[in-house]
Amino acid sequence: MPDDQLSSKRPSRPIPAAPAAPKPATEAKTSELLRRLWRDWMSRHWPLLLTILTTIAVFAGSTALYPPIIQQIIDSLKIGQVDGLSWILPLVLVVVAVKAAALYAQKVLTGRVLAKIETELQEAMYDRLIDADIAQLSREAPASLAARFTADVAMVRQAIDKLITSLLRDTLTVIALVGAMLWIDWELTLLGVAAFPIAVAPLAEIGRRLRKISRSTQAGIGSMTALLQESLAGARLAKTYRIEGYLKSKTGETFEKLRKLKVKAADQKAMVDPLMELLGGVAVAAVLFYVGSRIEAGTNSLGDIAGFIAALLIAAQPLRALGNLNAQVQQGLAGAVRVFDVLDAPPQIADRPGASALQASQGAISFDAVTFRYNDTEDAALQEFSLEVPAGARVALVGRSGAGKSTVFNLLPRLYDVSSGAVRIDGQDVRDVRLDSLRDAIAVVSQEAVLFNDSVRTNISFGRKGAGHDEIEAAATAAAAHDFIMALDGGYDANVGERGDRLSGGQRQRLSIARAFLKDAPILLLDEATSALDAESEAAIRTALDRLTAGRTTLIIAHRLSTVVDADLIVVMDQGRVVEIGRHDELAAAGGIYAQLYRLQFGGG
Repeated sequence: MPDDQLSSKRPSRPIPAAPAAPKPATEAKTSELLRRLWRDWMSRHWPLLLTILTTIAVFAGSTALYPPIIQQIIDSLKIGQVDGLSWILPLVLVVVAVKAAALYAQKVLTGRVLAKIETELQEAMYDRLIDADIAQLSREAPASLAARFTADVAMVRQAIDKLITSLLRDTLTVIALVGAMLWIDWELTLLGVAAFPIAVAPLAEIGRRLRKISRSTQAGIGSMTALLQESLAGARLAKTYRIEGYLKSKTGETFEKLRKLKVKAADQKAMVDPLMELLGGVAVAAVLFYVGSRIEAGTNSLGDIAGFIAALLIAAQPLRALGNLNAQVQQGLAGAVRVFDVLDAPPQIADRPGASALQASQGAISFDAVTFRYNDTEDAALQEFSLEVPAGARVALVGRSGAGKSTVFNLLPRLYDVSSGAVRIDGQDVRDVRLDSLRDAIAVVSQEAVLFNDSVRTNISFGRKGAGHDEIEAAATAAAAHDFIMALDGGYDANVGERGDRLSGGQRQRLSIARAFLKDAPILLLDEATSALDAESEAAIRTALDRLTAGRTTLIIAHRLSTVVDADLIVVMDQGRVVEIGRHDELAAAGGIYAQLYRLQFGGG
C-alpha cells in the first residue's frame, strides 16, 4: 500500500449526533425511532427515495385502473357490445406493462438505497466502536458485538424495506383502489372498509409484543455467536479434557432459549393474517348482502358490482401486508435499538476543552496517589499508588498476578482514567493534554504481537504514518527483522496473514519491535515482550529491545525476573500498592516478596 495512504484507507465519516442527554434507545417510542431513522439515515438519500416514490405512485395508479376496466368489460359483455372491447384489451396490456415496469424499477432502486443505508450503519458503528473506550469494548464479547453488524443491521434494513414497500407502496395502492371504489359506488365503499379500523388496536398490541421478543432474540443471537466462537476456538482443549458433553449442553441451552423466542415471535405473527382475512371476509359478505337489492333497484349495474368486488379483492393483499407492517417494523426496530445503543454510547475518555499538546521533552513519569477501580467495582486495582520514574530510566514492575501491573500500563496512555490521584508526564497531567499527542509519545511492545492481515510494510508503518521505505527498512534492521523479511516471498510487500499467522512468534514480535523503533516515542512500555518465545528468538529479540530502550523512559512488566535483573529500578507491587522498590541485589537480599519470587524461579538468592 502506498505510504501516503497509511493514515486512512477511507475518509472519516460523520456519525449523526444524538440530541443532548438523549433518551436511551430502549426507552424510545416507535415514532421516535422511526423519526431518527428518517432524520439520520434515510433523508440524506431523498433524491433516490423521491424517485422510488414516483415509481410507487405509477404502480398504485396502474393497479387502480383494474376495477374500472373490469367494470367496462362486464357491462359491455352484458349488453352484447363485444366490439367495444377492442380498445380495452390493448389498454389492459399497456396497464400491465406499466405496472410491471414500475414494480421492477421500485425494487431495483429500493435495493440500492437499502444497501447504502446498511453500509452506512455498519461504517458508523465501526467508527464508534474503534474510537470507544477499552472499558466499553470489554463489556461485551467481540463476537456479540460483531452480531450487531450482521443480524441487527439486517433487521434495520428489513424494517426500512417494509416501510418503503408496505407503508408507501401498499398504502398508495389501497388509497388508489379505494378511490376507484368510491368512483364506482361511494356507499358500498364505506360499507366495505368499515370493518378494518377494528384491527388497529390488536395489531398495535401484537407489534408491541414482537418488539420486546425481537430485542431479546437479537441479544440471544449475540450471546450464541460469542459462545460458538469460544467453544469452537477451544476445540483442542475440549477434546483433550473430554468436555464435549459440557459444551454440547451449554450450547444446547442457548439454542433452546432462541427456539422458544422464535416460537413466541411466530405465534404473534401468526395472528395477523387470519385477523385480516376475517375482516376482509366480513367486508365482502357485507357488500354481497346489499348488492342484490342495489342491482334490482337499478342503482348499480353488474359491471359496477364486478369492478367493486374486484377492487376489494385486489386490495386484500396490500391490506394484509399493511396488517403485518407494524409487526415487521417492530422487529426491525428491535435491531435499530441495539444499533443506536452503540452509536449513542459517548466515549468517557476524551479531550478536555482547551486541552493542549503534550510536551514530552524528557519522558519522566509520575504516579501520584493513584487509585483505580474497573467499572466502579468495590475492590481497587490500584490503591494510593505512587511512583516516580526518572527520564530515560528502565523501571520494571514485578509482582504476583493481579498485583496491578497491567493497570499501570493502561492508565499511562489513558486507556482508562484514574478514579483519584494523577498520572503525569514531565509534570503534565495526562488528562489535561490531547489524547493524540499523549499516545504519540508512547510505544508499546506486548507479549502478543498484534498484526493485521496486510503487508509487512503496512504493519511496521503503523508506528508512524507517512514513513518512507528507507525509514521502515531502518526500523526493521534495528529490530533484527530485515533479513527474515527479505527472505519472504514479496519481502516487505509480503502479506503476514490473519493475525500474522504466516509468521513465527519470534518474527511477529520483531515486527512489533520494528513498529516501536519507527514510532521513536520517548516512552516505551514492554509487557512480557519475550515470555512466549523460544531461547533463540528471545536472545535475538532481547538484543533488539536493548537497542530500543536506549535513551527512552521504559516501563517493563515481567514475570521472568531474569529479564529485569539489570533494570535501573525494580518496583514490587502487591494488591495495587508499591511494597518494595530498589535494584535487584538490594531486593534479593531484603527477604521480601521479590526475594520469594526470585527463589521460586531460580531456587536460591
